[in-house]
Amino acid sequence: MIETYDAVVVGGGPSGATAAHELARHGRSVLLLDRAGRIKPCGGAIPPRLIQDFGIPDHLLCARITSARMVAPSTKGVDMPINSGGFVGMVNREDFDEWLRERAAKCGADRVAGQFLSVTRDPDGVAVVNFQRKGIDKAGAKGTSAERVRAKVVIGADGAKSNVAEQCVKGADRIKYVFAYHEIVQAPTKGFDGNRCDVYYQGRISPDFYGWVFPHGNTASVGSGSARKGFSIRQSVGTLREAAGLNGAKTIRREGAPIPMRPMRRWDNGRDVVLAGDAAGVVAPASGEGIYYAMEGGRLAGDAAEAYLATGNAKALRTARKRFMRAHGRVFLILGVMQWFWYSSDKRRERFVTICEDADVQRLTWDSYMNKKLVRKDPLAHVRIFFKDLGHLLGLVDA
Repeated sequence: MIETYDAVVVGGGPSGATAAHELARHGRSVLLLDRAGRIKPCGGAIPPRLIQDFGIPDHLLCARITSARMVAPSTKGVDMPINSGGFVGMVNREDFDEWLRERAAKCGADRVAGQFLSVTRDPDGVAVVNFQRKGIDKAGAKGTSAERVRAKVVIGADGAKSNVAEQCVKGADRIKYVFAYHEIVQAPTKGFDGNRCDVYYQGRISPDFYGWVFPHGNTASVGSGSARKGFSIRQSVGTLREAAGLNGAKTIRREGAPIPMRPMRRWDNGRDVVLAGDAAGVVAPASGEGIYYAMEGGRLAGDAAEAYLATGNAKALRTARKRFMRAHGRVFLILGVMQWFWYSSDKRRERFVTICEDADVQRLTWDSYMNKKLVRKDPLAHVRIFFKDLGHLLGLVDA
């Protein structure tokens, strides 16, 4: 006899921890399986919508960003202040993710540190999650032990190149990735703006994405990403540190990982497995934003799993993707087209940064980012932006 859980959540990042919290607070028995000690490379930005929707306390914010600076290939910089009086919160993923996992545990989820191995089936057809538990034995020595638990539903939130997705969900082997790499450095005490994010749109930093310098209080995340084979991300981050005046800053740690480029076409196996977060491919194109979408996907996966557990109807698992794409699919499409066009050459990157000087562009960009929806309340601004963009596309406006 092995223990049976209503749900086993594989992966304890923002998506998995949120899904576990959703199910546990509904009274479901939940096992949250997480690889201890891994920190994903991430700029750490969270918008006000996330802080509000998911009840994030102030003490987790290590910085409050009130402006962004876009840097063109020519080194021209364009400042984009948040004039609404709002801010973008910055978090350290190590502390943020752990807080989310602890919140799920306080609601009743069982936390286990271990490595997912496989999903198999008992003779009655119930899913069995096999994993290697990490821990300390009675003699005080570190070790691992092979374990297995039954699960009425499995939520795969184990990141990009998800093992759960690969084993259980059709099409997982066809998803494409950007590789991201960053270095956490000690922030200088002088000459460094701890309230501004710098974004570098330069081909030498990334031929198809961008580089970033994001303040984290006493530290900063300096990173880049690219899907271009043969392009050295580590070397580009070295170039970025030099351009940002951080070449001599102390390096605290280095992290790298693949990031999915688009949502998967299917998030469930039609039976008892559903995906969330990077495992489902929910990272925004162009911006690379993932924390909000991971948590939103985790919440929806938790809701779908709860509906499945309540009804026994496996079609309920499909609602996670349907609801997510209904709310965010258009934004992802627009950002994907934007990345494909504007990030394709330094000439276009230069024009893109110039467009960011426009007051209407700045206001609507911040409104959309902060509230996580397309802004439709100012149609005249959209018309003005359309004609300005058209002028840049046709070369009628100087970069």
